[in-house]
Amino acid sequence: MTRDEAWALLTQYNQGEFHLRHARTLEGVMRYFAGELGYGDEADFWANVGLLHDVDFEQWPDEHCQKARELLENAGCDERFIHAVVCHGYGLCSDVKPEHEMEKVLFAVDELTGLISAVAIMRPSRSLDDLELPSVKKKFKDKKFAAGCSRDVIRQGAEMLGWTLDDLISRTIVAMRESGAELG
Repeated sequence: MTRDEAWALLTQYNQGEFHLRHARTLEGVMRYFAGELGYGDEADFWANVGLLHDVDFEQWPDEHCQKARELLENAGCDERFIHAVVCHGYGLCSDVKPEHEMEKVLFAVDELTGLISAVAIMRPSRSLDDLELPSVKKKFKDKKFAAGCSRDVIRQGAEMLGWTLDDLISRTIVAMRESGAELG
């Protein structure tokens, strides 16, 4: 699947600016991590999975990750792609467990990018450029801040990857910065 095909599929089912911005953020972060973790030859695949990870969420939030399988099958995506998308909701709306390192990264960074974006927006600079780990950790501990971002999922994602929470947060800040992640 090309990037243009992935974008067309995404925008067929998603029009809200928040969802489209989040999809582009995950696209860039996943592309960054593909290169960073030695999967540069699969960067387009990682990016497209990031772009389409929430393909079903805007129209079918109660069937999230379930409806995605149908949409992606109808679009001709292979099982590896579908598994990667569906498993990002593991334990929440899917019983498909992340297995590949790419799937674990997606699981870990999906919620975390939302938290990091929220922290950056609250800063005077409203930028990722001067955002550092201590600022994110402080807000991570405040359960009322960006309450929709599951800290348990973020912790579980770090554990799946064998990374410390600090490492996951720091690396994701860099990934968002390097990939030009868009803030709301």
